[in-house]
Amino acid sequence: MTTHIEALKNSIPDYAKDLRLNLSSVAADTTLTPQQTFGGLLAAAIASRNDAVIAAVSADAAAVLTPQAFTAAKTAAAIMAMNNIYYRFVHLVSDPEYGTLPARLRMNALANPGVEKVDFELWSLIVSAINGCGACIDSHEKVLRKAGVSAAQVQQAVRIAAVVHAVAVTLETDAAAQIAPEAAAA
Repeated sequence: MTTHIEALKNSIPDYAKDLRLNLSSVAADTTLTPQQTFGGLLAAAIASRNDAVIAAVSADAAAVLTPQAFTAAKTAAAIMAMNNIYYRFVHLVSDPEYGTLPARLRMNALANPGVEKVDFELWSLIVSAINGCGACIDSHEKVLRKAGVSAAQVQQAVRIAAVVHAVAVTLETDAAAQIAPEAAAA
């Protein structure tokens, strides 16, 4: 495991020690290429919105990814942050008319993400899983499977999403719990 992610792992409290093992596991797994793994870790960290997780993963991802891949992972997180909200609304709203209307949202990055299309799709799937957009999850999974990506590779991408998000939530919860006793005493 890389230095910053190792330090992040060591900051996980004992009550969540399974996450330490899972973080080590997803970072070291060879089901995906190193670019797919570290781009996925970066996209997941950004989607999870935890400064400590973003900083640790960014530092280690920068050592593995090309500048183009690093930017593409950030682009996947940014575009999916927008798309996941929009398409989750279209998917969940009762009125089917919204599904017939053009989105009118710029998504030019999808056409030329700067990395292999499969890698960008994996990263988009990871962010969509974290953001809970069923329509986007289905769409990216279908594109990946059509491109020859195995179920095990798709599963590994979603494992990255699950673990990174859980680490982010745990660290935020633990930080808030540290503040709560101080606030109660004041």
